[in-house]
Amino acid sequence: MLTNISNVLKACAQRNGAAAVVSARTYADFTTQATFEIKKCDVFKLDEGPATQVVMTRDEGLQYYRTMQTMRRMELKADQLYKQKIIRGFCHLYDGQEACAVGIEAAINLSDHLITAYRAHGYTYTRGGTVKEIMAELTGRRGGIAKGKGGSMHMYCKHFYGGNGIVGAQVPLGAGVALACKYQGNNELCVCLYGDGAANQGQIFETYNMAALWKLPVIFICENNRYGMGTSVERAAASTDYFKRGEFIPGLRVDGMDILCVREASKFAADHCRSGKGPILMELQTYRYHGHSMSDPGVSYRTREEIQEVRSKSDPISLLKDRMLSNNMASVEELKEIDVEVRKEIEDAAQYATTDPEPPLEELCNHIFHNNPPLEVRGTNPWSKLKSVS
Repeated sequence: MLTNISNVLKACAQRNGAAAVVSARTYADFTTQATFEIKKCDVFKLDEGPATQVVMTRDEGLQYYRTMQTMRRMELKADQLYKQKIIRGFCHLYDGQEACAVGIEAAINLSDHLITAYRAHGYTYTRGGTVKEIMAELTGRRGGIAKGKGGSMHMYCKHFYGGNGIVGAQVPLGAGVALACKYQGNNELCVCLYGDGAANQGQIFETYNMAALWKLPVIFICENNRYGMGTSVERAAASTDYFKRGEFIPGLRVDGMDILCVREASKFAADHCRSGKGPILMELQTYRYHGHSMSDPGVSYRTREEIQEVRSKSDPISLLKDRMLSNNMASVEELKEIDVEVRKEIEDAAQYATTDPEPPLEELCNHIFHNNPPLEVRGTNPWSKLKSVS
């Protein structure tokens, strides 16, 4: 049957020329799965680490590629809209770090919980938000994922708790979510993310203590992108072994630019939590291509050559693409087709985000409380009254 289909497609290709070349290959032409050797994780207070030989299927590879490409293109479009002054205020971009979000998501369930800092667009997408909702939130429109009132740093969806603007503040909140998981006994866990800049915060060490004491099902993840704002980790931390910072919590240091490394380490960490062993700490060694935020050009504290070297040697999308092509898991044409589809999705979302209406003033105070009767909220002065509807 597959041979017949292949013959028909090849005949079409001959008639229609180069445009039909993509269709000439069938699923039978590709490797359905392959085994890869990945970098060994550094471990702390663990007898063994994640596997170094891992399997990835063709379908998984294509899905990872599409998701990472969508995140990359979405951030580049956000950069463009910010420079056009269509997006305003704080805006922290995630390009370069895509393997972290996609690898973590591949290892946990959608019923698990996740909380992160202000570099949140990618996680909003992997947790179930749509590109349209994210872009509309960035431009402050009614169709945004937080109804246009949260902006870049405050996006939420089911089992995703933001998007938090205060450095390190999401870590104790994440432990609270993990406490709820343990209390309810539902075998769920919370992934709690923060950056190398936040890793020196006192509240993080307080949270480590309580999480270890109560054996909470929480995966603490430090996304170490080498710079806390404009300060390199070497200038900010007496010890840059962030995976050992838990002291009494086991840790892993992972190549955060390799989606398969992140996926396997996250699976290992999730199994650790679900087996009742308490928290675990992961350090993902990654890199951001943009500056800390859109107000930071990102080249005053590091060289353009450094950024280019990471792009050329360690780019997470290029690494996955090369693996798939060299193992006959996809064709160049097929991946280009995905790129075209992703670009169109981003352009459509940007169009929506610039034409959707802004929320009216009377909706400003809505949703302060859940399931409460309407109440009056004081405005900018005692005589200015606004209504809050749940």
